[in-house]
Amino acid sequence: MGCFEVLALRDAAGPFFLNYDDAFSGASGNDWAAARRIDPAAFGPDRTWHLGFRCYAIRRPGDRYTLVDTGVGPEGSPASAWAPVPGALPQVLAGNGIDLRRVDTVVLTHLHEDHAGWAVTAEGVPMFPHARYVVQQRELDALEAGGSEMLGYVVRPLRAAGQLHPVDGPVVLSGDPAKAGRRTLAGRRGDRIRVVPTPGHTPGHQSVLVEGGRHDQVVITGDVLVHAVQVVDPDVAYRYEADQDEARLTRRSLLDTARRERAVLATAHLNRPFVELD
Repeated sequence: MGCFEVLALRDAAGPFFLNYDDAFSGASGNDWAAARRIDPAAFGPDRTWHLGFRCYAIRRPGDRYTLVDTGVGPEGSPASAWAPVPGALPQVLAGNGIDLRRVDTVVLTHLHEDHAGWAVTAEGVPMFPHARYVVQQRELDALEAGGSEMLGYVVRPLRAAGQLHPVDGPVVLSGDPAKAGRRTLAGRRGDRIRVVPTPGHTPGHQSVLVEGGRHDQVVITGDVLVHAVQVVDPDVAYRYEADQDEARLTRRSLLDTARRERAVLATAHLNRPFVELD
């Protein structure tokens, strides 16, 4: 991806606590058949849904890193009630030669427990000591209003450490905001990393766009889509979307734009990390 390298890091994998046809509504038999072709490993025996829990590291020039999401976390993290824990992210980072101290930006797509579990240690200390943690302000406002467990587990420790970095809307994280998005005469964009709001799954959900190089974009989708059936039909609703109507609109827009831009999807929960759209 131009001057960037995008690495898929699987923190954990396992079956969900609901069968796939209980977790999703509005899918036809043809939709499920097409989804099985995209992600056959998602379909276990007796209608079980098998999924990965994945983060992404973006290696930037100078061996610096932007990390997108932090997985399910250790034993005892909030995800322990339902997700396969402990996660393996610290070992996976080390296995890829990524020093925690060289991660200077952590983007949390949203603050569900399976996406922010390694943001802090079990002792409540930020896992990445030199990183700003980028979260949409709308996500923080929604958590404050709802009294989520993640306030005490993640938000307050990050805020106390001075590492919480709220943003409001689209933000360029790396690259020249004035120049990096323009196409050159050769038809290629400059290289940049940016976050864009993609609400619906949660009020302040955001996705990450990595631009440059052979492909125009890699879109790190967070939970805009959580199963291949939502790639096949973006109108298929997921049971745990905060606003299913808004989530549908967001998903349609993201997939339409991705097809137009010939983008690659980098997914959190499909068993294949990168998906190129037809």
